[in-house]
Formats: sequence, structure tokens, C-alpha cells
Amino acid sequence: MTDEPRPFEVHESGALFHGTKANLAVGDLLVPGRGSNFEAGRTTNYVYLTATLDAATWGAELAAGDGRGRIYIVEPTGALEDDPNVTDKKFPGNPTRSYRTTEPVTIVGELMDWTGHSPDRLQAMRDGLAELKRRGLAVIDD
Repeated sequence: MTDEPRPFEVHESGALFHGTKANLAVGDLLVPGRGSNFEAGRTTNYVYLTATLDAATWGAELAAGDGRGRIYIVEPTGALEDDPNVTDKKFPGNPTRSYRTTEPVTIVGELMDWTGHSPDRLQAMRDGLAELKRRGLAVIDD
């Protein structure tokens, strides 16, 4: 791929994705109750996934850790609900096609040929998130 991911564009494969820096393998399960990708010292109650490459890319780029960003192709084992962190709070409806579940999610593959956001967009996102945190508004509904 050569272009940055486009917001709200569902990936042509129809797959669901999970962006992270964790080094995982096909067959591994993502389960709630582990450390958050985005807030040190926080345990997450959900596993988050998306149908858009843009949202998965943000997850891979912004996740905590020193490893490279990874985008895994995943299959949920249970029911999904819209992710309230972006649904209606930031965008009416669910155009990011972002979901969460309290059930395990199976890794079925890894997307290898993805392109990240430009350095300027990535820094702007980091700056915006830092400002929200500074103001006490970086609240994750988990």
C-alpha cells in the first residue's frame, strides 16, 4: 500500500482488525483483563476491534510499547457492541466501524502491507491526546 488509510473506509476484505504493538501469533486470543494499549497501569474490560484500516492503524501507531505497530486480522468469539469511545461521542453513529467485546477475539492473520499516517498527522494526534490528558478529558469508557 502506498496511501495513508482513509477515515471511515471499510477495508475491502470485510475483515475485522486490532491494532497494537504486541507481538502475537495466529491462534492467540485477545482477552479482556489485560493491560491497556493506551493507558499505563490500566486494565481493560474489553477487546477493541474495527472494520476500518484507519482506526486499526491509529491503534497500532498509538499503542504503548517499544515494538513496531502491528495490525492483526481477528475474529470475535462472541457478541460485539459499538465502541462508545468514538460512537456518538466523537462521530454520529459508528462511521469508524469500531467495536468492543467482553469475549475472546482470535487472531487469524496479520496485515503486513499497511501504511501508517504521515509523521505530521501522527504528531498532531499525539499532541491532541496529550492536551486532552492535560485537561483531564482523556477519559476511556471501559
